[in-house]
Amino acid sequence: MEHILEAIKQYSTVIVHRHVRPDPDAIGSQVGLKELIKHSFPDKEVYAVGEEEPSLSFLAKMDIISDEQYEGALVIVCDTANTSRISDQRFALGDKLIKIDHHPNVDEYGDIQWVNTEASSTSEMIYDLYAAAENMGFRLTDEVARLLYAGIVGDTGRFLYPSTTEKTFKIAAQLIKYHFDRSAIYDNMYSIKSNLAKLKGYIYQNFQNEAEGMAYVKLTKELLQQFGVQPNDTGQLVSVLGDVEGIIAWVIFIEEEENIRVRLRSKGPIINQLAAKYNGGGHPMASGATVTTWEEADQVIADLQTVCKAYRNS
Repeated sequence: MEHILEAIKQYSTVIVHRHVRPDPDAIGSQVGLKELIKHSFPDKEVYAVGEEEPSLSFLAKMDIISDEQYEGALVIVCDTANTSRISDQRFALGDKLIKIDHHPNVDEYGDIQWVNTEASSTSEMIYDLYAAAENMGFRLTDEVARLLYAGIVGDTGRFLYPSTTEKTFKIAAQLIKYHFDRSAIYDNMYSIKSNLAKLKGYIYQNFQNEAEGMAYVKLTKELLQQFGVQPNDTGQLVSVLGDVEGIIAWVIFIEEEENIRVRLRSKGPIINQLAAKYNGGGHPMASGATVTTWEEADQVIADLQTVCKAYRNS
């Protein structure tokens, strides 16, 4: 943290990235850090870049900057384990690169790396950075608190996941002292439209429950069109099979224009190594990957069943 704080103080331009297909923690940590630096050092130019995610527009909008603005800049990448998943591949154009992440350190990139797999979220780590730098002039604002709180809520599943610690609750308690609308965060993150509710019903009715406590469901392009759902919207449904008794790991396949997105979740078996086999990665119990054919998707199913069997027999 000391090296990161010194770098932030040293550079007049700071550009913050995060991973593609962002979730609340990606946006919360990225823009939370941007706002933290911006309000602590008003003379600095600070930007958050990457593709827009409409479902998270209530949290923040991305900045549009030129290639020239990377010249002599400090680049910080939040919540991203490997370089191939960094949104906006111009991250390498800067003068110095910093990685801040809580995923397993799969890809050791950056001049400075701060990886803490014990943290519930990267947003929690950004709060730690603030706490370490408070006596150096760093200021936490209502907006920073809102963003970091949303990131923590998102990556802990509303404080339900095992990654939630006593420290997580203490940080959340500090954040809610600031003025922001917690109800609005929950409403935007967890309320679903009627078409998604109907697709959720379809998933419950049509998932395949295999041996060893493994389950899966395939959402084709035609099916998504039938329900009027965009592939990105399905992120709100990835955890639904976790409520079904007996399921210990599951995979939801979402067919996109060119690829098939693979969303893996677990209540015990380690799945991020399986995700890495299929161009993905993530947490031990929450990961994502990509395949190109339904035949390859069937291989993911077989591999996940093997992982579940090994877990049952361990």
